[in-house]
Amino acid sequence: MIKELQGFFDRVISVKLPENREYVDIIDQTLLPNEEKRIVLRTREEIWEAIKKLRVRGAPAIGVCAAYGMAVLANQYSAETYEDFSKAFMADKDYLASSRPTAVNLFWALDRMGKVVEENSSMPLDQLKDRLFDEAKAIQEEDIQISRNIGEIGFQLMEGLKKPGQPLGIETHCNAGTLATAMYGTATAPMYTALDKGWKPEDMHVYCDETRPLLQGARLTAYEMNKSGIPTTVECDSMCSILMQSGKIQIIFVGCDRVARNGDAANKIGTSTLAIVAKHYNIPFYVCAPSSTIDPEAKDIHDIPIEFRDPEEIKSEWYAKPMVPAEVEGYNPAFDVTTHDLITGIITEKGLVTGDFEKEFQRLGIF
Repeated sequence: MIKELQGFFDRVISVKLPENREYVDIIDQTLLPNEEKRIVLRTREEIWEAIKKLRVRGAPAIGVCAAYGMAVLANQYSAETYEDFSKAFMADKDYLASSRPTAVNLFWALDRMGKVVEENSSMPLDQLKDRLFDEAKAIQEEDIQISRNIGEIGFQLMEGLKKPGQPLGIETHCNAGTLATAMYGTATAPMYTALDKGWKPEDMHVYCDETRPLLQGARLTAYEMNKSGIPTTVECDSMCSILMQSGKIQIIFVGCDRVARNGDAANKIGTSTLAIVAKHYNIPFYVCAPSSTIDPEAKDIHDIPIEFRDPEEIKSEWYAKPMVPAEVEGYNPAFDVTTHDLITGIITEKGLVTGDFEKEFQRLGIF
């Protein structure tokens, strides 16, 4: 079934590199679902703006975009010495790192690209530029395999809850799908894997939290699920309690942007609320987390920075006319942190982690 969806994946893959390697090609996610438009990023300002303004979003996709972006920028350098090349590279690396503070994949990918430069000081610059493109491609390919691994583990959890003759009710928040990764997604990977394993689309029903204020669940996840043929329902974030109370939900999958050593996980604002309600109704709540999102430098919730965005995203952005008096302040954190005690398990590409998250991360060799 995934093979049947390949045309869709190819069309909406979040980040591409053309054969001439002159720019980064992304789908502009701010225009979905009404318009599928790809745009090109050639300058560091364009790459920074695309990340900052959520034209490319989702922690893994941001990492892939940043990696390819650094390779494209480095390919433009006219530096004749390694010292000048390295100086320009590190300046661009620091600049892109300033675009968004919460998604650890951004810094992970930038640091990985920076390491290539630092470890190859004796390499001819033309070869070093090629080496950077190779590293960015490796980051992208690794992310695709990570999504597949997460999908396999998530599917096994779905199988254990599926009742004959009844669709499995799955709830998700924001978008952790193909658009947010190199392909397949994290929180949506189990659903795509189910199709690949022979489930019919009607064997499951996906409930997408609208995800205010930027509506990534309504605009993006619902768009993906609808394209895949899976029955899909969108509800406002505040409706999650009555939805779970009704018995429609059997399992919850969400993505994340950063996970602390103890399992506290940052994801799009509203995720923590969903986890609290799920705990009340005893519904399993799983965070789908590539190991690159697990930050060994963050001990717990207090070490995870939270991005605050323009209050106009709440007050006026989605309305024909402003819906809040101009004098009223807006509070607009982009993320919240779900504490580890609310999480049933964290699905990494290396295995399912439950219980003592820090100990299990170490056992899997994540840090």
